[in-house]
Amino acid sequence: MSTTARAQKAPDTRGPVRKLLTSFGFQIIAALVLGIAAGLIGRQLGATAENPTGLSATLDTIGSSYVTLLRAAVVPLIFTAIVASISNLRRVQNAARLAGQTILWFAITAFIAVIIGIGLGLVIQPGNRAGEGLEPGDPYTVGTWWNFLLGLIPQNFLGLTVSTSPGATEGAFTSTVGFNILQVIVVAAVVGVAALKAGKKAEPFLVFTESLLKVIQRVLWWIIRIAPIGTFGLIGSAVIKYGWEKLASLGWFAAAIYIGLALVLFVVYPILVRTHGLSIKQYFSGVWPAVQLAFVSRSSIGTLPLTERVTERNLGVPRSYASFAVPLGATTKMDGCAAIYPAIAAIFVAQFFGIELNFVQYLLIVIVSVVGSAATAGTTGAVVMLTLTLSTLGLPLEGVGLLLAIDPILDMGRTAVNVAGQALIPTIVAKREGILNEELYNAPREGLPFADDSSDDDAPEADAASDTAPEPAGAR
Repeated sequence: MSTTARAQKAPDTRGPVRKLLTSFGFQIIAALVLGIAAGLIGRQLGATAENPTGLSATLDTIGSSYVTLLRAAVVPLIFTAIVASISNLRRVQNAARLAGQTILWFAITAFIAVIIGIGLGLVIQPGNRAGEGLEPGDPYTVGTWWNFLLGLIPQNFLGLTVSTSPGATEGAFTSTVGFNILQVIVVAAVVGVAALKAGKKAEPFLVFTESLLKVIQRVLWWIIRIAPIGTFGLIGSAVIKYGWEKLASLGWFAAAIYIGLALVLFVVYPILVRTHGLSIKQYFSGVWPAVQLAFVSRSSIGTLPLTERVTERNLGVPRSYASFAVPLGATTKMDGCAAIYPAIAAIFVAQFFGIELNFVQYLLIVIVSVVGSAATAGTTGAVVMLTLTLSTLGLPLEGVGLLLAIDPILDMGRTAVNVAGQALIPTIVAKREGILNEELYNAPREGLPFADDSSDDDAPEADAASDTAPEPAGAR
């Protein structure tokens, strides 16, 4: 089999200070610190969510503009990534076995995470410790199993939705165009399977889709490069809007969520890594760039290109398999949003309203978390998953509104755990199936973040070569 040689990188001659300043991790951490400082300054100057100032408006504009950039690429990225990932199965030996193993481990880790969530909810009892004066907000969405199933039926090819509401002036109306991400996923999956069944006649379409995916990913790389700027605005705006007062009444709930997330990320995942004979240090150093971006962006889909890159280049998962497993995980693998969070939140709501849960209801929490994670669809927030859980248990949906005030603060940690799991499962499945490149997994993390090289333009032969001895690409 012919192979395509990878381009040799020039020696890194940067000094230690320049290396630090150009480190993506350092830039994100610096942006976090500066954002918190700017937010605290804004609050000292009297800025609040109700009374914005020039500083708070600037921070909000910077942060919201960055999120808008990420969201603009979500729909084309989801469609092309899922179609390409399904079509890539034609290049993988034992494709059905790999797909089955991937889904099985998705379920196993979700089960472990939801059990941890239930345990923490029962031990910490956040609902019984909630502060006084909590006012239910207006939940911006309501999820039921019936609505979830109906939502899977595409209304049009793009999953396009239009909502109209009264405008600011009398007699005026404002229309907003949006996308039903679940429907986009369904359409993309059907198109991908159909292309596989069509065989050789679909090859031009699949080649075009993969090329389009590369273009979209390159655009996202440009967006990811400016993530520290977006981080500065998002964190600064969050501090001004929510401050620490909101956490006071929901402090125990927030603590329970973050304890659960920490247990999954720093205990469960390392145990799985070690039991499969892999280095825990190498796993974290490899996946950390994606975890950092996920924490800031609060979007698994927005982080998808970086998650896929670190899974392939840092963790040594073959591209042919990673290009299927990582996009699938970005839409269905949600240990933070779909397991830890709804379990603790459901118990919080029950305790807050004085409702005693029985064994069957706890069992339903487990089933909903393991089966219904697709409802989160890789977008920011987990309110749909929570309302789905509450409606299944028969708990008051008003409880959703109680938690909306601090949802963005919690969502950062939830998404970080989601992305860590989305890279973990392909790694351990590849190890179990004997296709993991352990030399690459154990290689030093060197190189410039997001450095572009010729491997982005590989021919299919280069993919085959990368399964044997690809050059370490470093933490990107």
